[in-house]
Amino acid sequence: MIARAGVGPLRRLVVLRHAKSAWPEGVADHQRPLAPRGRRDAPAAGRALAEADCLPDLALCSTAVRTRQTWELASAQWGTPPPVHPDPRLYAADVRDLLTAVHEVSPEVETLLLVGHNPGLEELVLELAGDSLDHALDEVRTKFPTSAIAVLAWHGATWDALTPGTALLTSVIVPRGRKGSGKT
Repeated sequence: MIARAGVGPLRRLVVLRHAKSAWPEGVADHQRPLAPRGRRDAPAAGRALAEADCLPDLALCSTAVRTRQTWELASAQWGTPPPVHPDPRLYAADVRDLLTAVHEVSPEVETLLLVGHNPGLEELVLELAGDSLDHALDEVRTKFPTSAIAVLAWHGATWDALTPGTALLTSVIVPRGRKGSGKT
């Protein structure tokens, strides 16, 4: 059941899967950088968030190189990026770990951006969404590719009130940068 208006302010959890990563030989998974396509798609994700009026008040970001690079390139598209908190718990996190990090966020934050990895992010979106607009849940069930953005909305006084099935999945965006656009 979706939380009803009046239970707290409207909050948004914006979930961003890191952009396409490279697989250089001999590089540990945590240290893998973005691939050229990822370096094009991450700024497109930042622009898509701005165009959708989904700029966060705070970002929580996995400490993996590819997620930090995704954050840096996406947030560079905004006038003044919000604070970012690198969180090692978000690397290879499952739904429980992701929710633990979200539940610790200050109630002053109304829009939170979570930058991380699959399968945890996809599972989190599916777990939290009690319903969706259009066919957004079907899109996530089919595929939550690199650079995908899911926006979940709910009403709650504090972030620890966000529980399975209480959010509305309002949109899924899969931005792609154009090859040869000259923008990085």
